[in-house]
Amino acid sequence: MTNNEEFQDEIGDNHISNTAKNPVREDAFAISDEEKIEKIKKDVENILITLGMDLTDDSLKGTPNRVAKMFVKEIFGGLNPAKKPKASTFDNNYKYGEMLVEKNITLYSTCEHHLLPIIGRAHVAYISKGTVIGLSKMNRIVEFYAKRPQVQERLTMQIVQELQQALGTADVACVIDAKHLCVNSRGIKDIESSTVTAEFGGKFKDPQTKREFLDYIKMETKF
Repeated sequence: MTNNEEFQDEIGDNHISNTAKNPVREDAFAISDEEKIEKIKKDVENILITLGMDLTDDSLKGTPNRVAKMFVKEIFGGLNPAKKPKASTFDNNYKYGEMLVEKNITLYSTCEHHLLPIIGRAHVAYISKGTVIGLSKMNRIVEFYAKRPQVQERLTMQIVQELQQALGTADVACVIDAKHLCVNSRGIKDIESSTVTAEFGGKFKDPQTKREFLDYIKMETKF
């Protein structure tokens, strides 16, 4: 293994990212989704054949196409800016002045270093500055930025930045607690550990406000 390969492996194993934006090429959408599926399908076929798999088997013959469609249409669909959810906002006519917390948002993403799943929960909050956003839109923003090769730190920041822009306020916070299968199922194989990241903007940098938010997300919800 060359020194450069060792360096790249170290970056991946330590989950290091060099940019707060997803490293997407300028020509990323120069071809259609259907063309991408065809290209990825051939690459998956080659991987499986190289591993020695028999693609004439009924169980495997459709796998390259299934994987290609999954990559383009589902788990990496958030790379496409055309799929960005419209963040509908409304005037805060009822003058609600406390923080609003949407907790336990289910999160599925993919580690960009090993292309293995990240599974966890996102907790998001904001304090209105005259504008409110639909609750489901908060979930959809989390989903949009999660559906791409990611690192958790970047994902946390992107969720906060998107809500800050939509709401016109810096007073937004996000905490993510997630398991990384690149840690749980390979490498160190620690099935118990999870990773927690947080981004606090505006009033959430105040220790008392931050503590209030963290206390809310610890509340156990039962119905």
